[in-house]
Amino acid sequence: MKLDDKIEEVIKFKNRPASGGAVLVKLGIKTPKDLLMYFPYRYLDFSQTKVIKDILPGENISLKVKLKSISSRFSFRGRMSLAEAAVSDETGSLKVVWFNQGYLAKSLTVGDELFLAGAAEIYKGKLQLTNPVYEKVSDFPVHTSRLVPVYHLKSGIYPKTLRNLIKTILPLADELTDELPADVIKNQSLLAINETVKYSHFPESLKHLDQAKKRLAFEEIFLSQLAAQKTKLELHKKQAFPIPFDQTLIKTFLGRLPFELTTEQKKAAWEILQDIEKPRAMNRLLEGDVGSGKTLVAFTAALQTLVQGWQVAFLAPTEILAKQHYDTALQYLQSKNLKFKISLLTNTHSKIDGGDSKKDKLNKLIKDGMPGIYFGTHALLQKNVKFKNLALVIVDEQHRWGVEQRSLLVHSGDKVPHLLTMTATPIPRTLQLAFFGELSLSQIKSKPKDRKPIITKVVSPENRRRAYDFISKQIADGRQVFVITPLVEESDKLGVKSAVSEVVNIQNTFPKLKIGLLHGRLKGTEKESAMNEFLANRTNILVATSVVEVGVDVQNASVMLIEGAERFGLSQLHQFRGRVGRAHHQSYCFLFSSNDNPQSNARLEQFSKTQDGFQLAELDLKQRGFGQLYGTQQAGWDFKYFNLEYTSLIEPARQEAKKILQDDFELLKHPSLKEKIKDQIIHFE
Repeated sequence: MKLDDKIEEVIKFKNRPASGGAVLVKLGIKTPKDLLMYFPYRYLDFSQTKVIKDILPGENISLKVKLKSISSRFSFRGRMSLAEAAVSDETGSLKVVWFNQGYLAKSLTVGDELFLAGAAEIYKGKLQLTNPVYEKVSDFPVHTSRLVPVYHLKSGIYPKTLRNLIKTILPLADELTDELPADVIKNQSLLAINETVKYSHFPESLKHLDQAKKRLAFEEIFLSQLAAQKTKLELHKKQAFPIPFDQTLIKTFLGRLPFELTTEQKKAAWEILQDIEKPRAMNRLLEGDVGSGKTLVAFTAALQTLVQGWQVAFLAPTEILAKQHYDTALQYLQSKNLKFKISLLTNTHSKIDGGDSKKDKLNKLIKDGMPGIYFGTHALLQKNVKFKNLALVIVDEQHRWGVEQRSLLVHSGDKVPHLLTMTATPIPRTLQLAFFGELSLSQIKSKPKDRKPIITKVVSPENRRRAYDFISKQIADGRQVFVITPLVEESDKLGVKSAVSEVVNIQNTFPKLKIGLLHGRLKGTEKESAMNEFLANRTNILVATSVVEVGVDVQNASVMLIEGAERFGLSQLHQFRGRVGRAHHQSYCFLFSSNDNPQSNARLEQFSKTQDGFQLAELDLKQRGFGQLYGTQQAGWDFKYFNLEYTSLIEPARQEAKKILQDDFELLKHPSLKEKIKDQIIHFE
């Protein structure tokens, strides 16, 4: 049997090898190697073998017993066949029942030695084992008497079937090629790949399982660091656009603002302006809490670039946000003395300096190298949009962009543009050290001085009416209200509110008010219309989904009401809350839960008492993991095995990657590594 054999040649399902193979293909398993690398997602601990006299009710245990008797009968109450057995060991006897498995009376024979695994219970005053996992005693138990692997499955294949199949081909693990260099394995005291595979499926102990997990996590981190370091060194070989600092220009710009930048804003702006002076491309992340003024800081770098005659691309994840940035630029950057364009390009808009324009005309300006700041969404990344003198790329809400999308602008041409990415989702220190160690970081933690803390309350169902009365008073005072729902349309399975149904409910509750609707399935023009009506205060309440999470700035809004709040992460709730409190008005955030789960409600109470987005991000990370928080694939990390437990492996992996590249930059001595990372595009944000 070879590793390159087809999976159908290995599978031995009774009477249906083709259908068995088809089920595995649905799991992404096409070859024996795929099957070997299809690892469990958890384990059942049946490693503690007990004797019958020591069994306690409710405890997961394994037993080694002899079958004394077995019979099947039909249960008229449950309308199912069941098998009843008596088993014994040297310490006593025990009754065993298998529901809906009457066939076991024929497949098991009195006198068989069995391993049984499960939880005992008291039934009619006697201890009984119900529906235990069973297998005949052997030197290599698969389903009992060990740490038992549990796999993600699809209909058509059973846990026992998959475990038996993997056990059958496990010797093939010795034919796997180890992609980690031998000296890396030795330096880091890692398992070889064949041992890793064997211990991942059938660990002999918790220690072996931990060793296997460590090896898999390290390999992922090492490959990502190898790709990152190689890309970084390649970028360093390319020239950027050095943009000299013009103190008079920046002072004049800041002096025209109707407010003074905070100390942290000034520091961040200075760090960025210093970076873009260099001939080597800047890779800097501007991290700031919601409403902290990141956009104006970015505008200082954009203005400095524009007056030098270069182009700036400003990417936003939604049309609403792109247009908002465009309008802000028209307000703060436009000047008769400065000769550059302020433009907007989205799927539905093409604008130059405040007026409508044809897309062809705008594309020609970009291609001809017309100095300007070009705001846009994915439309800026289309093949027919070709920048001639792109010196600075600003990416807003960086985690919402795919790695390949972000790379289209940054990796084009002989010169590479400076890159400034921004996020309002604070990155916990743990992740900064782990994945952003090569990236320059600027932070704005404080908000403008006139901003008041947002009063946040978890509202019980009996107080909903009081919350609505409060909203009525706020609107009577001239304010506006957001209502956020988890879904666009109703779902009977989830039992949470949707935007479409909530519009009707809110309209019935406030019959004299104008209610708007905004969600991701609306056409671009419909979204813009809904947002413009709200911005112009022609809509009193806007019912929306998470489409308003990012960046939307409505200074007149003072109440954020979130339905099904338990379905959102803490950082996302903080983003929603940040849509209000953006002016001098006192603002409020009301949280409604769609269940009475004590743990969920405790988490919401914790959120209500915390205004610091960085602290919330740390809590979110502990509770939900970084994959859910940032989206690992979107951030360029397609990790399956790495988790926060292994952050200590980052630095060793980085150093091992650097050592290999110092000696073999093109990876000619390591062809398997070169093949592994060839399609991995790394972007340092």
